[in-house]
Amino acid sequence: MGRVIFGVFFLCAVVSLADSGRQNAFTPDQIKWGPPPPFVAAGAQLAVIEGNPMGSSGDFTIRLKMPDGYKIAPHWHPKRENVTVISGSFKVGMGDKFDESKMGTFPAGSFAYLDPDMHHYAMASGETIVQVHGMSPLQFNYVNSADDPSKK
Repeated sequence: MGRVIFGVFFLCAVVSLADSGRQNAFTPDQIKWGPPPPFVAAGAQLAVIEGNPMGSSGDFTIRLKMPDGYKIAPHWHPKRENVTVISGSFKVGMGDKFDESKMGTFPAGSFAYLDPDMHHYAMASGETIVQVHGMSPLQFNYVNSADDPSKK
């Protein structure tokens, strides 16, 4: 009985939100992908699921779709980063130098959170989609400023 009540409540909430003109629930085919911001290397695609990652405050959720071998240079964030691997495998290492031999592999379904100022780097193994959520603004601080794609 509890499941039926929850199911009816969830369905009513989704219908109500749809009627209000706001979309708060998505199927994979409804997610709109586009190019990433300049501080993320070209080749990936980004989708904003909710919020404004570049806003001055508030929650955000984004997805990053990366081709096989796509690399993210060592960097850190001033706010906590929460990452869920949606598909593919995401390789992550800690530190100031990209070293593939020191990376852990996280398959689809994996979750990790990185506290502020943790230096890390990443790489896609196969086409990979990760979901990142946190508090705005999303900011990348590259350990080596020469790795910042927005400065090239």
